[in-house]
Amino acid sequence: MSDWRYRISHNAGVLAAIGLFLLMFATYIGNYSSGLTPAVATTAANKAVLLALVAMAQTLPVLTRGLDLSVGMIFVLANCIASAIVVGTVGEGLLGMVAVLAVGALAGFVNGAIVVWGRLQPIITTLATGAVYYGIALFIRPDPGGDVQSDIADFLTGQLFDTIPAALAVLLAVVLVVWVPYRRSVLGRAAYAVGSNEQAAYMSGVPVERAKLLAYTLAGLLAAVGGLMLTFNTYSGEASAPIAGTYTLNSIAAVVIGGTSLFGGWGSAIGSLFGAFVLRTIEDLLFVFDLPPLWQPLFQGVVLLIAVSLGALRILRIRNRLELFT
Repeated sequence: MSDWRYRISHNAGVLAAIGLFLLMFATYIGNYSSGLTPAVATTAANKAVLLALVAMAQTLPVLTRGLDLSVGMIFVLANCIASAIVVGTVGEGLLGMVAVLAVGALAGFVNGAIVVWGRLQPIITTLATGAVYYGIALFIRPDPGGDVQSDIADFLTGQLFDTIPAALAVLLAVVLVVWVPYRRSVLGRAAYAVGSNEQAAYMSGVPVERAKLLAYTLAGLLAAVGGLMLTFNTYSGEASAPIAGTYTLNSIAAVVIGGTSLFGGWGSAIGSLFGAFVLRTIEDLLFVFDLPPLWQPLFQGVVLLIAVSLGALRILRIRNRLELFT
């Protein structure tokens, strides 16, 4: 197989998610009365980036053939903590942000430690730890409320140069600072090996335990970034189980739409990012065409079903799994 054909085949899921998003977003803008203005783009970006960050968080455990059901709870926990400590002066707000991110990373590390050293199934582990994280969030913020440092919030949810949504710049920074180095690192490549065949990876000397620990730790960190952005958008915190559950389920859907295999060892956080954009654009399309919001789960389910079917069809068409890598 030639190099360009291999690259297209290898990134088919990502390219499909990008193409679907562009088609849907173009339809939305083409039918929106104001068209694509900086204000419209900023509003759309502020909503989409939240799910994109949680979807990126979900991608890392999935690559190791795990599933993190606590990302939504960490997302909500970070929101509640941020609404309590990201206050005061800009300097104090920045210190509070560092503390929130540290808590998110710690929560992810706890997940990974239990999975690795406790040898428990990821789905059971994160279901249990997610309940604990929700309990902590509820303790911190029993009722919706709180505040956030307004200068930081306005900057990160506003526009750069009065044109570019700052939230997209935050997302790009996360991709460049977290995902790209991780993907190119030894432990990042090890995560793919673990997801493909953990026993073979272990026998080949791949650092399986460290790869899993890092994947879950970074997942917690990324979910906490999403929680921070939620606080900057709402200027408050809320320990909401429905919000946490919705973001967790939608993050899994975004991962699948983005071409990442739930069986591990295949995919990209970039695909999950655009998968999240696809899911968010469905809501905008319903608004533009004046359709009932209750139809949103239906359309999301149809898009998800198509994505899963295309992924399964790709596997069924090959006679030898080695063809995926040649």
